[in-house]
Amino acid sequence: MELTAISWNLFHGRDFPPDPALFTWRSRLLRATERNATHVQVNRDLLPEFARLLAAAAWDVALLQECPPRYWDRLAAASAAEAHGVLTSRNSFGALRALAAQLNPDLIASGEGGSNLTLVRKGEVVERRELAIHEGRPERRAMAFTRTSAGLCLANLHATNDRPELAAKDVLRAAATATEWAGGAPLIFGGDLNLRPRESPEVFAELQERFGLAAPTGPGAIDHLLVGGLDTIEPPHPWPPEGRELREDDRALRLSDHAPVEARFATPTPR
Repeated sequence: MELTAISWNLFHGRDFPPDPALFTWRSRLLRATERNATHVQVNRDLLPEFARLLAAAAWDVALLQECPPRYWDRLAAASAAEAHGVLTSRNSFGALRALAAQLNPDLIASGEGGSNLTLVRKGEVVERRELAIHEGRPERRAMAFTRTSAGLCLANLHATNDRPELAAKDVLRAAATATEWAGGAPLIFGGDLNLRPRESPEVFAELQERFGLAAPTGPGAIDHLLVGGLDTIEPPHPWPPEGRELREDDRALRLSDHAPVEARFATPTPR
């Protein structure tokens, strides 16, 4: 079995052009669209755009982070995929937060509430589990563990931001539980780990030596697709910027502040 996996932090469903001058208070408060010669910055609900881009992309499993919970059903339907979502932080009064985000996404920003969403196109979802990998300050973090009928396990997480010591604990706790729950089945362990291998080499060494999970996307990357029990056909690599851009007003609308990371794996050939 071969499969293509992606991991993508959706930036709470917002856009992120490369020109900082396009982020203005006029846009944030009045929802005005800002433009330069190449890109736009919009302040509106971008669920249709994220759904369109994901639906058109070629992948078998997708691990999404900073996904607004209201996106779950729409993204799954657009992608012809089964969904497994777990809530992370700031999800009290969810209906009110969702309404505020639809009215002004840039103003509420991450205050809408977050989740990790796993989408599966290849095989049926036969098991769903959730683990809180961090409770309390600065905010709750969770892992979604998904098993498919094809015998593949997926662990989707978003570790604590801007606190490498906490992120390391989050990631190692998630890895220990995910490998235990997988029980020797092939495992993709991915998401926004908020750890760079060049800055936290000991964490990635432990992931490989203790849990058999390798290899990170790159020395400066924080979005990773680590695997155990699978052969790597195409190693994890970020999409080019234009890969997450759509056209608007003859300019580019760049979705999210993260590039999707993509890799291709296969179950080992019996010897």
